[in-house]
Amino acid sequence: MPRTPNPEPRTASADLQRLWAPWRSAFLSQSPAKRRRCIFCAAHRSADDRRHYVVARGVRAFALLNLYPYNNGHIMVVPSRHVGELDDLRPEEWLDMLGLMQRLIRRLRTALHPHGLNIGFNLGRAAGAGIPGHLHVHLVPRWKGDTNFMPLLGQTKVISQSLDELYRLLTRTRR
Repeated sequence: MPRTPNPEPRTASADLQRLWAPWRSAFLSQSPAKRRRCIFCAAHRSADDRRHYVVARGVRAFALLNLYPYNNGHIMVVPSRHVGELDDLRPEEWLDMLGLMQRLIRRLRTALHPHGLNIGFNLGRAAGAGIPGHLHVHLVPRWKGDTNFMPLLGQTKVISQSLDELYRLLTRTRR
């Protein structure tokens, strides 16, 4: 059976998938000078944890939700001091970060019930660090079957929960 020709030629824009991420507009509308400031240092100095999605604080480290998550529940654990290299961390900063990671893993397990977690650093821009001057550890919850056809075929990642909803859930869960 012969194929019926498509009456309209396909264009690149016809294949373009659009994901609405209105929370990014605040970042994109900032002046380049303001964007160069460290977002982690700004979050650490701020008294408004909700505005920066800070879900936990320790003595020498804190944790916040990733505004551009790889997966639902993506948290970053950050030393309070602006430091970019793992070997420049002081032992007490490292211990505080590890303690926060343990607390937050328990919270994630209680609140979201992931089947596993990816935990890791991106040190340096070549390794994927979006903010290479201030190191941070990624805690990324994972579920069986959370890798599917959407990223591969649709070039789309689905995040199933808003940052505000996740923030409320994780700050309410104190286990």
